[in-house]
Amino acid sequence: MAEQKDQAENPLSQEDTTPKVTGIGGIFFFSENPEKTREWYSENLGLEVNQWGSSFEFRNAKRPEEINYLQWSPFKQGSEYFSPSKKEFMINYRVQNIEGLVEKLKNNGVTVLDEIETFDYGKFVHIMDAERNKIELWEPIDKGFTEMGGETTK
Repeated sequence: MAEQKDQAENPLSQEDTTPKVTGIGGIFFFSENPEKTREWYSENLGLEVNQWGSSFEFRNAKRPEEINYLQWSPFKQGSEYFSPSKKEFMINYRVQNIEGLVEKLKNNGVTVLDEIETFDYGKFVHIMDAERNKIELWEPIDKGFTEMGGETTK
């Protein structure tokens, strides 16, 4: 009874498990020379870069004590990572309840390109949108990124 009262008074105390996108997780794009592109952004715009690009650090709006990340990554022109899309970019969306979302997408006839993969920093799956853009869905475990260490762009 006390738990019900607490949840009624504080709706944020209930964990939302609705399968949906919660934000942007990454921006990936083709580059003729990813290394030079990373260097240019570091020198001219102050990005903290690593071999993949830059990890932007931000705070979770629902849990301000929690650090979240967005990955910015230039890929070598012609990389197959965006296939079967023919576009020059791919967006990564942060999601919650990836299993439920994949089930919903399959029921809606959306092309799911692979099985959900699990890593220390989250779960991933790839889909195609209505215009044949490949999309990466990521259910993050942000503390995995935090534990990996490294400089971030803030």
